[in-house]
Amino acid sequence: MSLVVPTELETEIDRLISCYPEKRSASVMVLHAIQNHFGCISADGILWSAAKLGLQPIHILELVTFYPMFRQSPVGRFHFKICRTLSCALNGSFQVHDYLCQRLGLDKEGHGVQTTKDGRFSVEYVECLASCGTAPAIMVNDDTYEKVTVEQAGQILAQHGGAN
Repeated sequence: MSLVVPTELETEIDRLISCYPEKRSASVMVLHAIQNHFGCISADGILWSAAKLGLQPIHILELVTFYPMFRQSPVGRFHFKICRTLSCALNGSFQVHDYLCQRLGLDKEGHGVQTTKDGRFSVEYVECLASCGTAPAIMVNDDTYEKVTVEQAGQILAQHGGAN
């Protein structure tokens, strides 16, 4: 295992673990901390987390592959998450996704996260962003945008330095 976890991160993870009655209960929080620091949860991150929590690596891998918020490869600096659930789909999220993929040179039929060659932008469909009443919703990193039209998607992309 070649993952080097900085002392500050390990101290934070130890604090997180101490908030739970059993180490295993902190698994999701530990994975969030690893992903927030490294940008993704690598195979070494899975092994390190399992050892830290006293679990078998398969138990951590199950979480990483089950929950869509965890990723095993890095995403671009600007990560566009487009909701594809019913209310967003009916209100234009597929058109927003297609537009962003077209502008960024990505395959609108591609599955999972797609990242531009320069590593600057990633686009992916996600399940519910909890904004059904203001559909369609997208997120760019941690910022949520509601009632997004194709034109607005172009403006949001331009705000982040993308082609418009």
